[in-house]
Amino acid sequence: MSQVTIVGLGPMGSKMAETLLAAGHEVTVWNRTASKAEPLVSRGARRAVTAADGDLLVVSQISYQAMYDSLGDARLDGKVVVNLSSDTPERLREAARWVAERGGTLITAGIMVPPPGIGQPGAYTFYSGPKDVLDRHTETLKALSEITYVGTDQGLAMMYYQSQLLIFWSSLTSHMHAMAFMRTAGVSPAEFLPFARSLFTQLGGAGPMGYAKILAEEFEAGVHPGELNSLHMQAVGMGHVVEALTEAGVETTVPRALKALFERADAEGRGHEGLGTVIESIGKP
Repeated sequence: MSQVTIVGLGPMGSKMAETLLAAGHEVTVWNRTASKAEPLVSRGARRAVTAADGDLLVVSQISYQAMYDSLGDARLDGKVVVNLSSDTPERLREAARWVAERGGTLITAGIMVPPPGIGQPGAYTFYSGPKDVLDRHTETLKALSEITYVGTDQGLAMMYYQSQLLIFWSSLTSHMHAMAFMRTAGVSPAEFLPFARSLFTQLGGAGPMGYAKILAEEFEAGVHPGELNSLHMQAVGMGHVVEALTEAGVETTVPRALKALFERADAEGRGHEGLGTVIESIGKP
């Protein structure tokens, strides 16, 4: 088994350290608040002298600035830094240069599960950077999740990760709006759940409601047919949704933003096209 250093012992980093220990790896831990290492040291982890202690550094912190602060002026000659922190894609590219200037190699990553899902079936992580370097550490990293390599550009892992988060956050926020709206009429979340679950499933499927696939194909082809269901109809309907939420006393910031986006695409002269034409407005802010 291999040696790995976990830098950052929040919920995610601590769970990664626990998972790697359980898989039989030699784990070293480091955190800016040193006391957070105690539970892991008691389970067999070694306390790092510095954040750069080890040849494979797996970083889980709030941002890339935290990595800079933690590593400071340390040399990284021959070291591989796998960073699962969140930041912008361009900051990840800058970080790759920063690590390289210190003699190391940066692999960027975005893990697509909350802490309890680490090491469990279905967990996966987007990785980008030099594939030959990632390949050398596959046996260690696969203890955390399935490895999904997306390319050499260190910004790509974050782009995939954040794109998934956009879907996650906006879909679940819409679900919260729907539950709050239904509750004003006495419908409980449990009563509404089967319909929400069915719609989520259908949107990702291959049937007539499989809009994840339909919109991707339309965008790829550059066409947005609207003969049967035009964007103008959607914009009017979204206006009615906002009015209904307002009447019910439900917060409307996100629905109003969606209404404004639909109306903008309509005003740009594409109301006769389908819903997918909204992506043309999204791509040109």
